[in-house]
Amino acid sequence: MEHTTSDGRILVMTAVEGEREAVLRGLKGDTRFVVELAGVGAPSAAASTALALAAAGDYRLVISAGIGGGFAEVAALESVVVADAIIAADLGAETTEGFSSVDELGFGSSRIAVNVANVQRFVQALRATGQTAVAGPILTVSTATGTAATAERLTKRVPGAAAEAMEGYGVAVAANRLELPTMEIRTISNAVGPRDRAAWRIKEALQALEAAFSTLTEVI
Repeated sequence: MEHTTSDGRILVMTAVEGEREAVLRGLKGDTRFVVELAGVGAPSAAASTALALAAAGDYRLVISAGIGGGFAEVAALESVVVADAIIAADLGAETTEGFSSVDELGFGSSRIAVNVANVQRFVQALRATGQTAVAGPILTVSTATGTAATAERLTKRVPGAAAEAMEGYGVAVAANRLELPTMEIRTISNAVGPRDRAAWRIKEALQALEAAFSTLTEVI
């Protein structure tokens, strides 16, 4: 990642206003970034991102950002996950043998590639500031996981899965259609599995999101 101002702006899409505000605090007025609301879920995120990209043609990178659930063995609460793959984990069909992705069905791809070298550089920069950060697949789901059984199925479906959220794949599809590179950044507010609201760390995850974007301005 190079700190340049001549290659166009960076579009950041967050699902809700609380995430947007945290990102803006971290950016501290950096004019290279435009932060917009995607709405909740991949369809809304894809439409909102496409509209934002159509309104201005000078973007060089699109980022899906916010808080999300972490798979406990990979991503701890309050840590940062940077996607090394953006995957629509439940886009496919149930069969008598189990789940088949759209890739297996021959109807397209459930994965959007990212620049892994840039991901690793950002993870290292985050770690240098003292943040706990990992690179790994981030899953986009239509229904947030609420049971241990579903969490186990997802980790079998996508070995090494680090986090889940609901917008990344939608944002990435819109960017991909315009051949723009994309990233997904999630800070972990809860463990993927049974929904124990008493254990959630939403405030802390938003603080981690702010800190992550503060670091991003120094390395991108």
